[in-house]
Amino acid sequence: MNEPILTIVVPCYNEEAVLNETVTRLRAVLVRACREQLISQGSTILFVDDGSSDRTWEIINQYIQEYKEVTGLKLSRNFGHQNALIAGMETATPYSDCVVTIDADLQDDVNAIRKFLIKYREGFDIVYGVRDKRETDTFFKRNTALLFYGVMSRLGVKTVPNHADFRLLSRRVLEEFVKYQEENIFLRGMIPLLGFKSTEVYYNRAERFAGESKYPLKKMLNFAIDGITSFSIAPIRMVTYLGGTVAGIGFLIGLYALIQHFLGHAVSGWTSMILSIWLIGGMQLIAIGVIGEYIGKIFKETKHRPRYIIEKQQVRPKNEHFEQKAL
Repeated sequence: MNEPILTIVVPCYNEEAVLNETVTRLRAVLVRACREQLISQGSTILFVDDGSSDRTWEIINQYIQEYKEVTGLKLSRNFGHQNALIAGMETATPYSDCVVTIDADLQDDVNAIRKFLIKYREGFDIVYGVRDKRETDTFFKRNTALLFYGVMSRLGVKTVPNHADFRLLSRRVLEEFVKYQEENIFLRGMIPLLGFKSTEVYYNRAERFAGESKYPLKKMLNFAIDGITSFSIAPIRMVTYLGGTVAGIGFLIGLYALIQHFLGHAVSGWTSMILSIWLIGGMQLIAIGVIGEYIGKIFKETKHRPRYIIEKQQVRPKNEHFEQKAL
């Protein structure tokens, strides 16, 4: 097998505090892999600035000028983590034999990339980076993540538990992936849909090297909702079942009231009436909300707006190799 050209795609949003260390570690990974003849000297790191408001792009541009293996994209605004990943993946597809995606915060172990490459050369098209332990996560985040993966599994959505967006994809996987043009993106569910030969590499997740998390509770909840509604209509079916159950209960209550009326035991009650109104009203609002979530997704899809817009692009030609400088 010829030495493959690897592109490491790194989405960035306000990551000025960590970029220096990220560049240093990823360059070291490239140099080592090149010396071991796991990758070609044409391999690169592609940073995608997702509309940062700090000095992220300025720092990326500085490293682009300094190191031949560093390239970059600057999106015109913040399009979101998943779209930034896709921008990098689609840009890298024409000149890469394989792509690794990894976040800039260094919580994912960059040394696992070497194991990814070994698995790739063994014939695997998809290599998932899976967290062996979640000890660095809070109790709440760890348990809600496990709950999320459990719910997705129950809904019939194929995902890889404890896998985020740290993975390797071969070129033929990327070429099939770019055919998926929907706007509602959930990569952790989309990649397993592609099929192809896959495997997993386990690693220990570290603390964030610097800066603040870009996924607070609100974003995590929105991400979970998007993941569920993008791949399953089970919530709508649950609303249907709930409606049928409530209607059945209402029928039984009506039958009971009719019997009590004929027996002369009917007692008018304000509490029961108010409870019924609140119960039925609450269920109706939930049902409308679930249906509205799906209608909103349809609305977004029908507009066919671009998932991202590239403001600046500095990606070097395939045949330009980087220098293996001492690190």
